[in-house]
Amino acid sequence: MSKLLEKSYVHSEELIELLKEREEGNVDFILVDVREQMEYDHGHIKGVDFLKPTSTFQSWAEPFLDENRDKTVIFTCRTDSRSGQVQRVFQQNGMTKVINHAGGIVSYRGDIEKG
Repeated sequence: MSKLLEKSYVHSEELIELLKEREEGNVDFILVDVREQMEYDHGHIKGVDFLKPTSTFQSWAEPFLDENRDKTVIFTCRTDSRSGQVQRVFQQNGMTKVINHAGGIVSYRGDIEKG
C-alpha cells in the first residue's frame, strides 16, 4: 500500500499519483466529492466514486460511515474547507483512514470530467 494513504491529507500531485496507482490495481480507496451538484457538473476529478454534498450531510453521513468505516476514503471539495470538516466529523466518529485533499479541485491539474 502506498505511504500516501497513511497521511491525513494529500496534495493534488499526490492524488493524481494515487488515482493512477488505483487504476493499475495497486491501491484501494474511495474518492468522495463533497461539493454541490452544480459545482460537480461544472467539473470534477476523473475517478470520483461518489458525490456526497455537504448540504445533505445529515442524510448520508451515518450510512456512509457504517458502510465504509474500515475503508480508506479521500474527501475533496473546491478548496479543502468542506472536505476538511467532513474528514474531522468522520474521524471523531471512529473512522481512522480518512484523508483530506489539500487545496481541493482548484489546485488539481489532473483529468477533469464535466457533467
